[in-house]
Amino acid sequence: MRKNKPLLSLLTVVGLSMSLLAGCGSASDAKSTASESRTAASSSTPASFNFYFTGSQNVKDLWDSLEPMFEKEHPDIDVKMVYIPSGTGAEPTYDRIVAAKKAGKGSGDIDLYEDGIVSVSQGIKDGVWAQLDAKDIPNLSKVSASTMKDVSNYAVPYRSSAVVLAYNSSKVSSPPKTLDELLTWIKANPGQFAYNDPSTGGSGSSFVQTIVYKDLPEEDIHNADPAVMDKWSTGFNTLKELGPYVYGKGIYPKKNQGTLDLLMNGEVSIIPAWSDMVLQQLNEGLLPDTIKMQQITPGFNGGPTYLMVNQASDKKEAVNTFLNFVLSPEAQEVIVNKMNGFPGIELSNMPQEVQSKFDGVAEGFRTFNIGDLGTEINKRWQSDVAAQ
Repeated sequence: MRKNKPLLSLLTVVGLSMSLLAGCGSASDAKSTASESRTAASSSTPASFNFYFTGSQNVKDLWDSLEPMFEKEHPDIDVKMVYIPSGTGAEPTYDRIVAAKKAGKGSGDIDLYEDGIVSVSQGIKDGVWAQLDAKDIPNLSKVSASTMKDVSNYAVPYRSSAVVLAYNSSKVSSPPKTLDELLTWIKANPGQFAYNDPSTGGSGSSFVQTIVYKDLPEEDIHNADPAVMDKWSTGFNTLKELGPYVYGKGIYPKKNQGTLDLLMNGEVSIIPAWSDMVLQQLNEGLLPDTIKMQQITPGFNGGPTYLMVNQASDKKEAVNTFLNFVLSPEAQEVIVNKMNGFPGIELSNMPQEVQSKFDGVAEGFRTFNIGDLGTEINKRWQSDVAAQ
């Protein structure tokens, strides 16, 4: 972000000099000159907008890398980033957007917001997101049309991750390849599988949702109709049956890292985990190199992280320019390298060396969009499974 504006200082000096010279002329000339000077100074001020985002330190590191890249290309736009550390709760930010809308107070000084599919769906319902168009954001055409259809063009999926099986290859030589094989393995190896409380992390949520929707029609994973809840009983019965066979006979760690810690310490042998978290921690030596990953069939639900434009923002032109940059292959390559995840744009738009990184990994990747039903699943899991 910019801290010094030397151009403004120069213009101020020029304006002052012109005003002094105008003292030899008429008063109206002096007023005119001063007015022109103020107009020139105002027009040179970069457009700015406020970008609120949350996540772990790697998310902050990502935006700390992308922001100066963008501002170097677009010195006329100043991105003011507001980071909300993971675990401190992003809900107040969304609530502030909604409160400002209801009070007729514009954007609440939040122009761009990053979050998951639940906030996308809720914001569509509350009417707080702007619908996006490739005419304003040309690189939007590089994003999968089906992904954009899933969110009715109200959000930009700028990066994506998959939930996979992470396993200790020194203990598991032949990991399960299908969901049915995994369920059989869990019961055959009591205490060696763990998943986190689904309300505290996406990997546990993915496991629970994948089980709940296991025997339902494929189209239901893109259906937010509450009527689908009537089909959940079989899936929840399966989760209840697994309770005595998971870690600690029914202990569900908090957050994605909770299960990764169990795997790292050798307390369990298989967990569902975000692929990007596993790759990052392997690269940093936090996980032993015996930890491997494998996708199953049908695949666990993963999905994008989204950027949403506040409908009430009066900075949309600057925000759209930023979004177009984020979806460029150059910025996407930074995202892939720093986040160890999938790009937000289709792989065919990326350099060949980037495409090669995903050989055999992208298969089976599934995106769920069930809107508010994800929250309802977590509530029912607490009462039907965790409370047992």
